Amino acid sequence: MTDVQGALELIKRGADELLVEAELVERLKANRPLRVKAGFDPTAPDLHLGHTVLINKLRQFQELGHQVLFLIGDFTGMIGDPTGKNATRPPLSREQIMENARTYQEQVFKILDPDRTEICFNSSWMEALGSAGMIRLASRNTVARMLERDDFSKRYASGQPIAIHEFLYPLCQGYDSVAMRADVELGGTDQKFNLLMGRELQKHEGQAPQCVLMMPLLEGLDGVNKMSKSLGNYIGIAEPAREIFGKVMSISDDLMWRYYELLSFRSTAEIAALRREVEGGRNPRDIKVLLAQELVARFHDQRSAEDALSEFEARFQRGVLPDDMPEVSVVVGAAGLPVFQVIKQAGLTGTTSEAMRMIEQGAVRLNGERVEDKALILATGQKVILQVGKRKFAAVRLD
Repeated sequence: MTDVQGALELIKRGADELLVEAELVERLKANRPLRVKAGFDPTAPDLHLGHTVLINKLRQFQELGHQVLFLIGDFTGMIGDPTGKNATRPPLSREQIMENARTYQEQVFKILDPDRTEICFNSSWMEALGSAGMIRLASRNTVARMLERDDFSKRYASGQPIAIHEFLYPLCQGYDSVAMRADVELGGTDQKFNLLMGRELQKHEGQAPQCVLMMPLLEGLDGVNKMSKSLGNYIGIAEPAREIFGKVMSISDDLMWRYYELLSFRSTAEIAALRREVEGGRNPRDIKVLLAQELVARFHDQRSAEDALSEFEARFQRGVLPDDMPEVSVVVGAAGLPVFQVIKQAGLTGTTSEAMRMIEQGAVRLNGERVEDKALILATGQKVILQVGKRKFAAVRLD
């Protein structure tokens, strides 16, 4: 354990809100390992960097000598977290949940210390609670209280349906804290209602209410929306090293500092020094390389980070094409086919409208030359190299 003030500074680094700070200080002064909880519903396979904002904070608690409770919401995942949703979320099957949970268990120890981590499944107490217990749990709250949640109130006001089971989700998450006797719970800023529910239910059960630490939501590659697999703006920690490296290098210079604050294990003093270097004229790209290498080394190894840098420089600085570039055939016929349709059929974009948008943004190259004309017709009988964005390539045979 370390001094209270130093521990508090580390805990609050990058955090958005801490409730209640005075209570946490008292628990730190007690000089005992705290039970620090964070829950993750395995609604999609694999973790991404957005998840690691919380996992990194859990690691910091471990470094301070505390016990981490990594909760896999195999029960709540079948309900579906309604947070931030403007429509009812379809529940997943037990089989889907457990397959996704398997990948979480495999990946989380790339960051956390196994000796100070307890993997928990909330089905172990929620299923034991039974239907009578669930009714008692539901009696602890009111519909009016639930409608105080921003997403619920908006859906109710606009006439969009709210399924009854969605009201159970905050109650279940709160009951997790009771079952786990959590001292601290971590969550994103969008989870405030659910996190505070844990405090309320613990008070009902005669427990000391947990402290709540809320972390910012990490923006995805677009720099606007929360990192999400459904939006395609994510960096998965199980992705190949060169994919992680290339995606990090694609973020904006401004977003880079946000990623440093929430994802890097460098000290605040080191990050401040890097900022001063950029302000003094150093190319932000050099600083971004350091971040990309740090993340690749964390989720793969140092050799992979060095290889990813070499490949990135070869591909994007010297124009070398990737070794594993896919080869595809596109039927264009005697009349030929517009380039945006070839791009879509080659699988480089999901739609022709996306292909046209990429051309308008100057993000499409044909045999190394930027495509300026959306109406460009590609004729049959040739083989071309198409590039969309920084990482998508295809050798396309036109038949």
